[in-house]
Amino acid sequence: MEKEGLPALGWAARDTSGHLSPYSFLRRVQEDDDVTIKVLFCGICHTDLHIAKNAWGNTLYPVVPGHEIVGVVTDIGRGVDGFKIGETVGVGYFLGSCRTCISCSKGYENYCAKLELTSNGVGRDGENTRGGFSDVLVVNQEYVLRVPESLPLDGAAPLLCAGVTVYGPMMRHGLNAPGKHLGVVGLGHLAVKFGKAFGMTVTVIRSSPRKRQEALERLGADAFLLSNDPEQMKAAAGTMDGIIDTVSAGHPIVPLLDLLSPMGQIVLVGGPSEPLELPAYAIVPGGKGIVGNCVGGIRDCQAMLDFAGKHGITADVEVVKMDYVNTAVQRLERNDVRYRFVIDVSGSQL
Repeated sequence: MEKEGLPALGWAARDTSGHLSPYSFLRRVQEDDDVTIKVLFCGICHTDLHIAKNAWGNTLYPVVPGHEIVGVVTDIGRGVDGFKIGETVGVGYFLGSCRTCISCSKGYENYCAKLELTSNGVGRDGENTRGGFSDVLVVNQEYVLRVPESLPLDGAAPLLCAGVTVYGPMMRHGLNAPGKHLGVVGLGHLAVKFGKAFGMTVTVIRSSPRKRQEALERLGADAFLLSNDPEQMKAAAGTMDGIIDTVSAGHPIVPLLDLLSPMGQIVLVGGPSEPLELPAYAIVPGGKGIVGNCVGGIRDCQAMLDFAGKHGITADVEVVKMDYVNTAVQRLERNDVRYRFVIDVSGSQL
């Protein structure tokens, strides 16, 4: 018996080379509570790179990456009451969860043990999920987000992952109040933008002065701190209420803890693979802490999009066509992009 479904075209990696090429497949049949979405734009995240090359040992080939998706509703099931055809919507890192666990009940579906990933997961139909490097999605309405009309769609796409990844913990840990001092390790440009929109003093912390002018003039940071300059670090000690650490490469954490005021928090969102070196003396005397964060729940993601729409916050992007995706991934590996690649899916020949 021939399998039923919605024909889809995308680009997939088929082995650990990570090379992406055209791929035809079927989306699941739309159900009563589903929304069918024509993909317009999809961001390229470092996670996509890792998945394509099986860097984490869990890739389900052939894999269609992409979880920073903006599109338009083309069809809805008869039970859908929250969306209408023609509406601009987004889909982020996941498109399903159990809805009954403690995490789901508190609005943190992103920490559900049965999370259904948008790409490289297993969906409600038992089939491998395939992401936004494709022309169409079928998603349960509970996991679809409204994209404010005021936002340009290409710059809005990375907000579905990179945006909520910093916005969520900033809200949760009180790093959203005027007058507070936020440190941003690396050039997490969305953390800088959200921090300034909250009315905070924002300091970018880097190991090289190369991005100083960009951080201060382009992004609007208030200060730039060289982490390998002992005098600068000493002068800034104890001045920050919190730090968002966006760096994925291994780096010392204790010098950053020294920058925090008592009870301050470092939020790790970059996820270095190397173990942290954390002596107790670095956190116990000042009651300081280190927490992690992985994207955000639907509630936080929608709140982030609404806030971004109100304040005109988007990612700084380089828009490419799908036939450039392999070059874009290679450049991403070299950090040769300012700041995010976004694929113009609807404008590409798939």
